[in-house]
Amino acid sequence: MSAPTSPVDLYRHSLRLLLDKNIPAWVDLWAEDGLMEFPFAPADRPQRLEGKEAVAAYMRHYPDHIDLHDFPDLRIHRTTDPQTIVVEMRGVGRLVKTGAPFDMTYIAVVTVRDGRITSYRDYWNPLAVQEPGTDFAGSSR
Repeated sequence: MSAPTSPVDLYRHSLRLLLDKNIPAWVDLWAEDGLMEFPFAPADRPQRLEGKEAVAAYMRHYPDHIDLHDFPDLRIHRTTDPQTIVVEMRGVGRLVKTGAPFDMTYIAVVTVRDGRITSYRDYWNPLAVQEPGTDFAGSSR
């Protein structure tokens, strides 16, 4: 099955891949020159990932650290740019290392061109990464 091309459908598909822990397929949704940004990232965390390879390296071990179970409260808003959406959601699951609950609220601004993610600005709560077991990406900037 090929990936959907509309921003809303592609984003929903991306969430399913994350829940399935299929990181390679999730990365395949990205354009080669895709840009992932974390405007609220603490100084010791990546704030900008340039290119599909950087996104892949960042996400490679995500399922080993965070076991996602669901994305409740998902709301996707269309914008005046038909290729850009704003997403409000929660990601819930558990931290693999400690077994502690994981519950993160996100707002993301996502742009899709030619059926691929070209820009993903992820506004997440930086205080949550103070929990043991959340350091899946290290401090590569």
